[in-house]
Amino acid sequence: MWFRSKYFIWVCVRMHFKKSSVFQSLLAINLALFIIFLSIELALLFKPLYYFDIWYLGIDKIAGINTARIVENYNYMIQYLFDPRPQSFKLPSLPYSVRGQIHFGDVKRIFTSIELLFIITGLVSVAGLYCGIKHGMISVLKKASFILLFFIIVTLTAFTLNFDASFTLFHKAFFRNNYWLFDPVTDPVITILPEAFFLHAALFILMWIVIGMILLSVCHRKLLKKWKNKS
Repeated sequence: MWFRSKYFIWVCVRMHFKKSSVFQSLLAINLALFIIFLSIELALLFKPLYYFDIWYLGIDKIAGINTARIVENYNYMIQYLFDPRPQSFKLPSLPYSVRGQIHFGDVKRIFTSIELLFIITGLVSVAGLYCGIKHGMISVLKKASFILLFFIIVTLTAFTLNFDASFTLFHKAFFRNNYWLFDPVTDPVITILPEAFFLHAALFILMWIVIGMILLSVCHRKLLKKWKNKS
């Protein structure tokens, strides 16, 4: 009798889990966020994009700084942002102000948070998809791809209408001060980080999100076909 009651409860829980639209929606949002955070990480790690822009945008000519120094300082900034250990911002061969140092410290905290969220959403996605797909919750993949599609459309629309305004709004939303408004005299690092580069980086992030969205759609179709064949 006890065994039958336990089995009945287990079946009810399993059916509820399978049909829980709330769980599916939360898992889809988590999966979409994981892909967004992953895309940001990949963009930051892909240094060749910046190296290409040095030539394409003529950063060395605009800044009046030779390519070797530009690369040296850019590589330091990436290393600084990815290193989770607390440390002071010290550019190897460019002067910087206290305001600039504080701003890069703020940027580092944001990227550290993104790295943490990337790990958390990744673990939740793996565990959630394992349990969900095992119980036939394939629609999670489709929902996540739709969330990413919405994010892409909104972001591209904002960029198309006015990237400069979007860029400014982003900084006002994520930074409590105006230290991101660099003075080229005291912080010449701004001359090697033109706004056009950030646009290219943002488009690079969106490219990876598009790839993630396509992969989710392909996986959804294949798994759906597999489950239909089983049934």
